[in-house]
Amino acid sequence: MKVLLASPNFHQPRGNTVTVQRISKGLEKLGIETEIISMTKDIRMSNLPHTDIVHGFHAYRFGKFIEGLGKIPETYMVTITGTDLNMDLFDESKRVDVIRTLINASAIHVFDEEAKLVLSNEIAGIQEKIFVIPQGTVTFPVTSLDFRKEPGTFLFVLPAGIRKVKNIPFAIEQLEYLYMKKPHIRLWIVGPVIEEDEGQIVKDLADKHNDWVQYLGQVPHKQMGEIYKLADTVLNTSHSEGQPAAILEAMGYSVTVLASNNLGNRNIIVNQETGFIYTNPIEFLDYAEKLVNNYEMRTKIGQAAKFYVECNHSSEYEARTLQKIYKSILGKSPCKGERNMSREEIVKLTSLSSKGG
Repeated sequence: MKVLLASPNFHQPRGNTVTVQRISKGLEKLGIETEIISMTKDIRMSNLPHTDIVHGFHAYRFGKFIEGLGKIPETYMVTITGTDLNMDLFDESKRVDVIRTLINASAIHVFDEEAKLVLSNEIAGIQEKIFVIPQGTVTFPVTSLDFRKEPGTFLFVLPAGIRKVKNIPFAIEQLEYLYMKKPHIRLWIVGPVIEEDEGQIVKDLADKHNDWVQYLGQVPHKQMGEIYKLADTVLNTSHSEGQPAAILEAMGYSVTVLASNNLGNRNIIVNQETGFIYTNPIEFLDYAEKLVNNYEMRTKIGQAAKFYVECNHSSEYEARTLQKIYKSILGKSPCKGERNMSREEIVKLTSLSSKGG
C-alpha cells in the first residue's frame, strides 16, 4: 500500500508538518509506503504521484489544492487540523469549499469527540465516516542548544508559528504586568514567521522588552525536547487549535501548560489537573503568578500531564488505526455511477444563514 500525505506548507516546521512527519514514520514502521507533498500557494501540480490513497491535512486548503488538479482523486481522506473546523467552516467565503471536500471524502479524521460533534451538527450525512484518533507524540533525541536559560530565572516558553491566530502579542503584553512584580521571569518565543505583518509585530515587541523576552526564531523540531527540559511553563495563547502537538510534547516532558480556552486545548487539558485553561486576561495572569510561586503545584500537575499523554496519545495506536481506515476505504468498491459532488450542488444543499456562517 502507498499513501500520499498532502500537508499545507510542509517546508515550514509548524504543527501540521510535525503531525504529517510523525504519521509518515508511524505508517512506514507498519510497512506502508508514504510520500509527502507540500500544498503551498507557490506549488501547482497537474497530476498527483501514483498512489493507493491520498490523505490530505486541513480540509479547506486540501480542497482548494485538489480543485486545482487536472483530476480530483477518486479515493481520499481528510484530517481536520484546527482552523478548518473552528474558522473556515463558519467563514461564508470558505464554508462551501470545506463542506464539499468533506462530503466527497471517503473518511474524515478528527482528534477528539467534540470536533466530531461539531462536524456532525454542521454537515448532514457524514457522521459514519468520521473517525476520532487522538494525536500521537514523538520521542526527541538528545541534542545541543545555542540558547541558555539564565540562572535563577523562571522561563515561560511559547512555541508557535508566528501568525495572527496564535495571538502571541497577548502573551508579551500580559506577562509584562507579571514582570513588574517578578523581574526574574523570562519568555522565549519559538517558531517560524508565517505571516510577515504579524512577525514584525512580534519582533518589535520582543525588541522593546528584550530584557526579558527573546524571540528564538525557527528552531529544528528535533531540538524542541531540549527546550522543554528548560521550560518552567509552556504557553498556548491561540484563538483556535485542532490538537496542538507542541502542548502534548511539553506535557510529555512533565511541563505544566497554561493555555487559552479553545476547542483543541480544552480537549487535552483538564483545568488545574493536567494544566491550566484561561478564559480572560485576569485568569491568565492569576494562573501565571501561581505557577511562578508554587513549585510543588507545578510538579504535581506536570506529572499528571505526563501520565495523561502516555495513556492517551500513542503514535503506535495512531498509525495502526489509520492503517485500518485505509484498508477499509480501499476494500469498498465505489457504487455504480458514484461521483464527486460539484461546488454548485453543495451550494444548493448548504444554507449559510441557517448554519451561522
